[in-house]
Amino acid sequence: MPNEIVDGARRVALASVVLATLIAATGAPATAQGAAPNASQGARLDSELARVVEKVIAWRRDIHQNPELGNAEVRTAKLVADHMRSLGIEVREKVGKTGVVGVLRGGRPGPVVALRADMDALPVTEEVDLPFKSTVRTTFNGQNVGVMHACGHDAHTAMLLGAADVLAKMKPDIAGTIVFIFQPAEEGPPAGETGGAPLMVAEGALDNPKPEVIFGLHVWPDTAGRITYRPRGAMSASDGLDIVVRGRQTHGAVPWRGVDPIVVASQIITALQTIPARQTDVTVGPAVVTIGMVSGGVRRNIIPDSVVMQGTIRTFDSEMRKEVLARVKRTAENIAEASGATATVTIPISTDVVFNDPALTARMTATLERVSTTKPNPNGLWMPSEDFPAFTKNIPGLYVFMGINARGVTAEDAAANHSPKFFVNEDALPTGVKTYVSLALDYLRAPAGRVP
Repeated sequence: MPNEIVDGARRVALASVVLATLIAATGAPATAQGAAPNASQGARLDSELARVVEKVIAWRRDIHQNPELGNAEVRTAKLVADHMRSLGIEVREKVGKTGVVGVLRGGRPGPVVALRADMDALPVTEEVDLPFKSTVRTTFNGQNVGVMHACGHDAHTAMLLGAADVLAKMKPDIAGTIVFIFQPAEEGPPAGETGGAPLMVAEGALDNPKPEVIFGLHVWPDTAGRITYRPRGAMSASDGLDIVVRGRQTHGAVPWRGVDPIVVASQIITALQTIPARQTDVTVGPAVVTIGMVSGGVRRNIIPDSVVMQGTIRTFDSEMRKEVLARVKRTAENIAEASGATATVTIPISTDVVFNDPALTARMTATLERVSTTKPNPNGLWMPSEDFPAFTKNIPGLYVFMGINARGVTAEDAAANHSPKFFVNEDALPTGVKTYVSLALDYLRAPAGRVP
């Protein structure tokens, strides 16, 4: 796999390239929107970044080879907590089950900023041929599944740990405090459990000290090291969808003696697609209704008693969100009733739109332009979702994306997040570390020190 197998010699070369690139980039002038480091600060930052490159790659590979599902990130959390303690960072563990919070108090007083990364993997069997490929298997919702970092959270954790390493070494020069949040269960907690960003917030992740702002980063199929972002709505709201269709069990040879929930479920699935296609105003915003799991029956000649469907609803507009949810419920219930069955619709989990504070986004634009390997253009609306909005209910936030494609691979040709073929080009990892570090330092360094 190109750019992924980095031997000792290539790592040294990579560190040299990274250092040269970062030194060239650091000379960007300050603007009214943000404060760039001076030459001395920039050289110090570049030196620290080059120092941690190999460690970041090693952490990422270790976490990738040992993935853990949401609320079970015990090994990953220990790796994070142990290294932050070795840096002299204050550490709180088991925040939101397996979450870790680190607090780095700078050498001088100033504002408080937070940096966040997620740690959980997905129930996906890896198909990328790597020497550190995951072979882990576990039980998820009663099924034996492979486990893989198919969304890049291994990279997020490694990059933020690298940023903590860099910032800890710069502690005497930092005017303010930096909070490092390593979050479990971003992909959602196991059935019947709570977790993720909402639980971390409820258990004090943003308390004592309370950040003024929070920054997050996610890897995405795009040119390696390219930063993209969008002010205001950046990622959709997501509502989990569970539908249970109950009919009446009978022999497969005499369907008229029962009520077939499989046929009813298929009619519901088809009809749900007319909601975003024909019943919503697409000029207001996009909407997606997806059924991703259908389970019903145990034998070919038995019509079962019930069918369970699980899916997701994605929207950007709050009024459209309410309307789509109501239409989904009405459609499922009415189709089931017309066939003599019943349908129970529930929304077990929800996340809000990822909202990038416009003032904070404008203020940090110069920083994003400086760290990106190519010109960072604002991205369009993205239908994937995040539970990052739990952190930004009471403080401004900025959530950005970073490309991780192999050299020569376009965004259209790359495997998507959540694919068993999802691939992270490790050449992009230094840019992610610098993005975390620069967002924190530039915010703390700015004359105003705060977002209005």
